[in-house]
Amino acid sequence: MKVLISDKLPDVAVEILSSYPDIDADNKPGLAAHELMAIIGEYDGIVIRSGTKLTADVLEHAKRLKVIARAGVGVDNVDVKAASRKGIIVMNTPGGNTTSTAELTVAMILALSRNIPAACASLKSGKWDRKSFVGNQLSGKTIGIVGLGRVGLEVARRVSTFEMKVVAYDPYIAPERAARLGIELGDLESIWECADYVTVHTPMTPETRGLIGAQELAKMKDGVRIINCARGGIIDENALADAIEAGKVAGAAVDVYPEEPPTNRRLIELPQVVATPHLGASTQEAQINVATDAARQLADALTGRAVRFALNLPGLDPREAEVLQPYSNLADKMGCLLRQLVRGQLESVRICYTGDLAQMNVAPVTRSLTAGLLRPVLEENVNLVNAPVLAEERGITIIESRSCTSGDFTNTIEAVMTTDHGEVSVEGTLFGKSDPRIVGINGYHVEVMPVGDLIVITNQDRPGLIGDIGRIMGAGGVNISSMTFGRKEAGGDAMTVLNLDATPSDALLDEVSKVSNVTAALAIQL
Repeated sequence: MKVLISDKLPDVAVEILSSYPDIDADNKPGLAAHELMAIIGEYDGIVIRSGTKLTADVLEHAKRLKVIARAGVGVDNVDVKAASRKGIIVMNTPGGNTTSTAELTVAMILALSRNIPAACASLKSGKWDRKSFVGNQLSGKTIGIVGLGRVGLEVARRVSTFEMKVVAYDPYIAPERAARLGIELGDLESIWECADYVTVHTPMTPETRGLIGAQELAKMKDGVRIINCARGGIIDENALADAIEAGKVAGAAVDVYPEEPPTNRRLIELPQVVATPHLGASTQEAQINVATDAARQLADALTGRAVRFALNLPGLDPREAEVLQPYSNLADKMGCLLRQLVRGQLESVRICYTGDLAQMNVAPVTRSLTAGLLRPVLEENVNLVNAPVLAEERGITIIESRSCTSGDFTNTIEAVMTTDHGEVSVEGTLFGKSDPRIVGINGYHVEVMPVGDLIVITNQDRPGLIGDIGRIMGAGGVNISSMTFGRKEAGGDAMTVLNLDATPSDALLDEVSKVSNVTAALAIQL
């Protein structure tokens, strides 16, 4: 497999990739967009930083690409939706530069509070001016942290040592955990009202773009100080400049910009602003850390060892992943079976998990079933990354439900597909820890091994039927490896499913369908 390193990274990245016998790494930093388009089709993986722009146009040329590894946190330079559409895993390295970014944030707070850059410049120009640079101490002040991810939490730990009161907004952190760290949780409105310092540590998303604008700044305390070492665009730069010029905001410290290098220099050139050129991860240690993490993550994903920190795949605890893997395999087969059983235009799929499964993160199992459902009818590659996107594009609704109450089996997966012709259902479970079985089809209790060639027969429950089918298969030279029979009542509607050692011919299938009391016979390949 070939891997491209398209941005300048420490040598350790090449060394790690080269240590994998199945991987050849090409180090070609600084490629122009047209140069990247010309060669990206040759590669199975790519390692980037912020310089490489993986747009939809570039990714359209990535015929073999399976994994994108970003040496850093932000993926603003990657069209994640386009990558997901093509089934490409996008991963980042969130832990590698956490400490460096948190330390820069604290340094910015201190520099802003004590006027360090301006005082340094004044002294170097030959002046001795102490009165102009009287600062503010941090002790006793309140800092509002928007976003308690890795960096936000590390900032909270550090500023607490300065005896600052820490209030924070993050809807995805448990109040108990925040309380253990001495952090008071609140909503954004309460932070605007009480904070002497506001620092943002959120990703750039449609929801966070322009999170702090003129209205939010107007609600803040007079003399507040604003820090952004996260992503440019989270704070409206012009609104912030207006607030500083009006005296509402005492100052700001900014490391990131909507455009880099920034073309709008109005905010940067204000004397109350400390500005740095995106130095959050610019320490020797952070550069080595993110390069090491990106190279290892990409190599492990390509070689099937593990997928870590994928932004377009659900994350799992390793122990939970081990338990769920056999269910994911079963779900894939169930989806494939469902698609071949139905007739008509697919509208929705309802998936119900029962038993212990209902308590687990079953997102990858649902993705597996969706992939199995779409794979038989799409020419393009379908995998866990792009299955939800492809389903959404086709207007297919996937609905999950859970029930802790189990029936005949400890854990089951039931999928019900609705089309314009009605509903089809399949139910599956595991025998033991890893032996998959289909135990229900359209309400008939069966026991089918979901592998290879099958014939699904609907029939009337009459004596001699199974013998007739067996004779036909024998005469056709196709061995039956297993057979299961289910009925709803004696003498009524029934279902017979055969596992075969070979694919039945159309003529053989036609002969089975003509057996007395057989209403339909359908060949299935799993």
